[in-house]
Amino acid sequence: MLLRGKKIVLGITGSIAAYKACYIIRGLIKQGAEVQVVITPAGKEFITPITLSALTSKPVISEFFAQRDGTWNSHVDLGLWADAMLIAPATASTIGKMANGIADNMLITTYLSAKAPVFVAPAMDLDMYAHPSTQKNLETLRSYGNHVIEPGTGFLASHLVGKGRMEEPENIIRHLIEYFSAGGDLAGKKVLITAGPTYEKIDPVRFVGNYSSGKMGFALAEECAARGAEVTLVTGPVQLQAVHSRIHRINVESAAEMAEQAEMNFKQADAAILCAAVADFTPETTADHKIKREKDDLVLKLKPTKDIAATLGRMKTSGQKLVGFALETDNEQENAQGKLERKNFDFIVLNSLNDSGAGFRCDTNKISIIDRQQRIDYPLKSKTEVAKDIIDRLAEEMK
Repeated sequence: MLLRGKKIVLGITGSIAAYKACYIIRGLIKQGAEVQVVITPAGKEFITPITLSALTSKPVISEFFAQRDGTWNSHVDLGLWADAMLIAPATASTIGKMANGIADNMLITTYLSAKAPVFVAPAMDLDMYAHPSTQKNLETLRSYGNHVIEPGTGFLASHLVGKGRMEEPENIIRHLIEYFSAGGDLAGKKVLITAGPTYEKIDPVRFVGNYSSGKMGFALAEECAARGAEVTLVTGPVQLQAVHSRIHRINVESAAEMAEQAEMNFKQADAAILCAAVADFTPETTADHKIKREKDDLVLKLKPTKDIAATLGRMKTSGQKLVGFALETDNEQENAQGKLERKNFDFIVLNSLNDSGAGFRCDTNKISIIDRQQRIDYPLKSKTEVAKDIIDRLAEEMK
């Protein structure tokens, strides 16, 4: 939960994109945030307060006065309560009012009272967005220190195609997460992570590989970036996407390519996590054409690949941390402890193929963290939660 304890005021205005506010609310709450909706009168024409209240478990605020008995909603208190204010969708009308201080509804008065950072996600037709007055108003908001989340390009409610559709909810939430993580416990640190398998070519259509999905490595990269680190992710061939903007992805295929990139990037890193399932052997020769089935057998000669972990272990300076992984099937403790010493790791993450739900192609993992003094066992968790446990330990090591 990367927004745990954060209080978010979500402003909703009169746009067809208002329905996406439901997904924003669910995403924010899933990340641990507390959400208070403030909606304009026009916004209520597109989505009902009952729907929004059911999602937030809070009454929706729209008017200055809640009843006719003098009860009123304090925009000042609401502005002071928030850790962030997000206006999504933000229409051209609302953007113009924000830029020029036209305080004619509860949302704008709350905005003018807010001490917290303000994020604005425009939503309108392409010509309205491109109009000089809209662009001037957005520039004015930026000059005030507001964060404008650029709209996307695509099919619009007018049936035209162009720039103006509100950014997708998951990307809007990511902007907030990245803002709050900038001061995390890994802020200013550079972390190198390897992930995924390597493919060692036999011929143009065949290779020696393994079942690694890269999910654990990518989860580690996202966790490090969410805590403020600049991450270099060197990954083998996987079907995954890195989300966080502080992740610099480098795609490789073979163990040799991964070794080259790992060595190059480790020099500037404060820490490295070697999570990739790197091939230990590669064919001695690679055929330049597809090998035909002409005999009853095929002899394939293999040679050892470069040991990335051992190389980085020798390169490691006193100010760097090096974390390894050990996937074992037998003599697990002994093998992991030996690898810890041989590779000069600061600690090693052990997982076993004997544990159900752990290892390759799973969304869960069960690990033990081993250093030179102790072993700590963790229960079966999602790989996202496992990544948090590992980075908690790394952050302690880096203090």
